Amino acid sequence: MTQQRSESNFHTVATETNVSTTSEPTGLIVQIGGLLPSLSPAEQRVARQVMADPAQAARRTITELATEAGTSEATVIRFCRSVGLEGYPQLRIRLAAEAARRAEPPDSRVVGGDIPPGADMTQIIATIAFNDSRAVEDTAEQLDATTCENVVNLLVRAGRVDVFGVGASGFVAADFQQKLHRIGRTAFYWQDVHTALSSASLLSKGDVAIGISHTGNTAETVDVLKQARDRGATTVALTNFPRSAITDVADLVLTTAARETTYRAGATSSRLAQLTVVDCLFVGVAARNRTRTNAALAATAEAVEERRASSGRRRS
Repeated sequence: MTQQRSESNFHTVATETNVSTTSEPTGLIVQIGGLLPSLSPAEQRVARQVMADPAQAARRTITELATEAGTSEATVIRFCRSVGLEGYPQLRIRLAAEAARRAEPPDSRVVGGDIPPGADMTQIIATIAFNDSRAVEDTAEQLDATTCENVVNLLVRAGRVDVFGVGASGFVAADFQQKLHRIGRTAFYWQDVHTALSSASLLSKGDVAIGISHTGNTAETVDVLKQARDRGATTVALTNFPRSAITDVADLVLTTAARETTYRAGATSSRLAQLTVVDCLFVGVAARNRTRTNAALAATAEAVEERRASSGRRRS
């Protein structure tokens, strides 16, 4: 599933990520969600009909689906090809398999992950729990192990690592930097874009820059990654959308599979999906040299031990 571009030994072709026609029938809805911003408006209407109820869509004829999406049968065919399928029959087969695979939500009122007006706290809790667990499961399902392994290899050998993200993605970037730093890896996270750009300009071959952006179109993050790549560093993007701007400046692309709904600005499930990928990379790096990792973790834990309040000992 991971392809390479001629100008880089590590570059993943973004337009082919998660769009293979030979992939297993699981993960189609995740795939469509990731490609949604790159579809035409008419194709997006088809996509939303399919994503809202895969089981029902699998039972519809092409004419019925086109009518419900307010578009033409030709557009439905274009949609199928845009998401890597040969035609409508294959779409129906994949949707049927997807519907059979997916478990029912933990609460019968949880539909599509949206929180309706007037929802009580029980429904809010059930919906959030369902969304978060689905984001983590879907992310793990579609995460490419080979690409993750390549990123881990780079991080293990890197002279230094710069991690950047803004907003909620910035929290994830800071978490990753702290994890790497605790096991003795030279890693930096910069909150200010000017400082991040300055730091990226000092990177060189053998260094790694990681940009985290849910949409993949955050200008600051894209600019920092481009600066790092121009200086010869290997660049890694973590995004939910494999055809977004950040993939154009990334040598390796890792994708999440979070579907934000009612309160997208809160960056809820997307943040957890990003943390899932970050934790996989961290553990991959840590496991490469367990002796060094354990020694670093023990040393850093001991350094802050006296800062922890306990019933048996207090700092004077």
